[in-house]
Amino acid sequence: MGPGPGGRGGPHYWPLGPLLLLLLALPALAVVALLALGALAATFASLGLTPLQALATVVVCFLGAGVNLPVARLRGGERTELAVVQAWGVRWLVPRRVQDHTVLAVNVGGALVPTALSGYVWWRTGVGASPLVPLAAVFLAALALARPVPGLGIALPGLVPPIVAALVALGVSTHHAGALAYIGGTLGTLLGADLAHLRSIARLGAPVVSIGGAGTFDGVFLSGLLAVLLAALVR
Repeated sequence: MGPGPGGRGGPHYWPLGPLLLLLLALPALAVVALLALGALAATFASLGLTPLQALATVVVCFLGAGVNLPVARLRGGERTELAVVQAWGVRWLVPRRVQDHTVLAVNVGGALVPTALSGYVWWRTGVGASPLVPLAAVFLAALALARPVPGLGIALPGLVPPIVAALVALGVSTHHAGALAYIGGTLGTLLGADLAHLRSIARLGAPVVSIGGAGTFDGVFLSGLLAVLLAALVR
């Protein structure tokens, strides 16, 4: 989960810092380049996607990181703001606690699109209950490592979900490793890091908390990219 900017709490904002943006852009560009060369066509076909559909998915997920759809308003949020106090010609910045509401939103690129694609890949590949194994592993890892951060939301190390999903998926099935890693990494992250901590978000003091947003977007996004590359390697 991730917050809105400053104290405004607007639902539409770019949640990624320059360094994280670069780290996510590099593998995304690599996938796009390989798609252009046709190197991943068979891999995406095994996931039920054409190269054009795969390219559109990567682009929509990346750009959709800045779009959050509000779904609820929770009372009880408290945050710290800096107030300007002036006396005798001198200005001070004084922190103050502000009791406010928290807007619960759903991130398009980090939740809606990956969840829909996971469902499609699950149905298209006909893998049955196999994705439940990596999903459960990622869920437990995310549940153990995700941390509610006041003023921010839910934070999770972004590399953990894709690594756990990839390793477990390979152990379950090398033929469907890409599909299992994508489904398990995506849904496991959203369930273990975001949905499992819904009860605590109202106390975090963030104006906007987005499911699949800044704090967990990198984990979801990287899970998808790694799943594609993993499927290419094991074919």
